[in-house]
Amino acid sequence: MLPMSSSPRIRLLMTADAVGGVWSYAVDLLRGLAPHGVESTLAVLGPAPTADQRAAAAAVPGLRLLETGLPLEWLANSRAEIAASGQALAELAREIGADLVHLNTPAPAACAAFPASLVIACHSCVATWWEAVRDGPLPDDFRWRAELTGQAYAAARLLVAPTAAFATATARTYRLQQPPLVIYNGRRAMARPAAAQPIPADAAFTAGRLWDEGKDMATLDRAAARLPIPVLAAGDTRGPNGAQVELRHLRLLGRLSDTTLAHLLDTRPIFVAPARYEPFGLAVLEAAQAGCALVLSDIPGFRELWDGVAEFVQPGDDVALAATVQHIAADRERRVASGVAARERAERFTVETQATTMLDAYRRLLAGQCGLMQKDVAA
Repeated sequence: MLPMSSSPRIRLLMTADAVGGVWSYAVDLLRGLAPHGVESTLAVLGPAPTADQRAAAAAVPGLRLLETGLPLEWLANSRAEIAASGQALAELAREIGADLVHLNTPAPAACAAFPASLVIACHSCVATWWEAVRDGPLPDDFRWRAELTGQAYAAARLLVAPTAAFATATARTYRLQQPPLVIYNGRRAMARPAAAQPIPADAAFTAGRLWDEGKDMATLDRAAARLPIPVLAAGDTRGPNGAQVELRHLRLLGRLSDTTLAHLLDTRPIFVAPARYEPFGLAVLEAAQAGCALVLSDIPGFRELWDGVAEFVQPGDDVALAATVQHIAADRERRVASGVAARERAERFTVETQATTMLDAYRRLLAGQCGLMQKDVAA
């Protein structure tokens, strides 16, 4: 990795949204980049950030937060809306004299010529989501969005993905000549109370966008009906796109602040993620950092990250999911050991490693070293 003083300062324009894990990804990454001379402007698309999110952004040295009011691509109603968003972001890049533009949603790059080197982070897309969650051909409303995503990927000078599994899926879906560069996500450890509870709580827990079919809360809800311990769920049951899920057996907690979530995770419930589609899973990493035993769906990304420390269940199998959770709950010694192993594995996925790896990719890109290979800079 290049030392902090070996290159001039970088003016970076990054996009994010306040709806899901991309917000945590962006704020943590910019916090990690700040000590290395990166001046950042974070342009928020879609719904406005919460007060807690604004406070998190304000704590990043030198970060300028802009709430643009521009639509997220998966909430936009037309290509024209996305085109207008792309033009606005390109103009913003010109205004601030950006050296790099890092888009966390790709489609605006299909509709505008950016005046700086373009990096796109492949966090998710409608085409790979549909393949994992539904059957049959893409519906029209998804097809044009996928077409814009493919055009945006072709326009970028660098694509990055959070796992090799998702990089492979992205390359296959969009027929890329080479897969995106793999840079594992990191997560800043949440503030912990003075003393963690010594005995794990007799509960299971999940967190995230409960309304998203890709998270498959329906399977967890059916499993919860079979379990003698409560299954807690943090997050929204209705999404900004109108999607909604009815959950009868989970104990719903609503959207939690980071502080409240940290206190809950420190009781070390069994963390359950039954997702059919999950390119990385920051909530799983947060649970692992707290020492929670993990029960995950057996999908490629989770296997890549957590094989050997988590229990895996086939997606959609509520009977096996309930049995696995119950078995871990009944074996406290195994549960504690699993939590320790998860915490040790989580030490691989730090913000510092993510930031220095991303910075190295940025600098190589600015130096004109195109065609970056995974073996060159991947964490």
